[in-house]
Amino acid sequence: MLDPRKLRLLRELARRGTIAAVAEAVTFTPSAVSQQLSALEREAGVPLLERTGRTVTLTPAGRLLVEHAQTVLEELERASAALAAVRGGPSGPVRVGAFPTAARALMPAALAELARACPELEPMVSEIDPADVSGALRAGELDVALVHEYDFVPAEADPALATEPLFAEPMYLTGRADLAEARDDPWITGKPGTLCHAMTIRACQAAGFEPRVRHQVDDFDTVLAFAAAGQGVALVPRLAALAPPPGVTLSELPLSRRTLAAFRRGYGGHPAIGAAVAAFRTAITHLPL
Repeated sequence: MLDPRKLRLLRELARRGTIAAVAEAVTFTPSAVSQQLSALEREAGVPLLERTGRTVTLTPAGRLLVEHAQTVLEELERASAALAAVRGGPSGPVRVGAFPTAARALMPAALAELARACPELEPMVSEIDPADVSGALRAGELDVALVHEYDFVPAEADPALATEPLFAEPMYLTGRADLAEARDDPWITGKPGTLCHAMTIRACQAAGFEPRVRHQVDDFDTVLAFAAAGQGVALVPRLAALAPPPGVTLSELPLSRRTLAAFRRGYGGHPAIGAAVAAFRTAITHLPL
């Protein structure tokens, strides 16, 4: 019999590429991950990994098993959700991830709605960058999370996750009427590796130029403060620009940011997930979108 916990490690190896990366994601030691995968090979009765020095790749049998592992793990999530529904209404802890803007603008109203509608539920919120959500959900560190994507930076597909769209908001340019006017300006972007950074770079490239990046800042309040100090121009979403500092002008662009709820595939039927998503939708009605 194949152990689902070991199947999860194999799936993570297929996605992350190295045993060290898998170990970091699941908070195991690399030695423990290697031992578990070796045990899975014995259970499967065929080689799943090809080891060359410190490099590990999946064999054809390993890739085949990963495909089936995704189905097995999804069904286990679905079974867990169904059992939770049989036990009754939403109760106990639910771990929620949210990116900073959503944590500030959306989560307070959503938490109030959960307290009213599901008093037995204990939401636990962690601020997290959308780029890190996939790993946290797959590792079971989060149950549901708010993520976002931009017109030029769609969300990366992850077969282990499902999403539900929640709302869209326009993007604004500080200090200029359009991107063409900002061609020669210094820019304030997010740090490399973030969706916000990629969005700014690609939006400028689509307008026909490479932005001259001066500052790399992730917090939009700080971005707007820098813009107010004349340190450059920036792209900011509506929820981050509700109360700009004095002197900062905002021009709406034909670009948008979309916010979604993400959770493990098969787990959407869990009462706690359904309650959280419903609370998100109620809270959205109070946003000035």
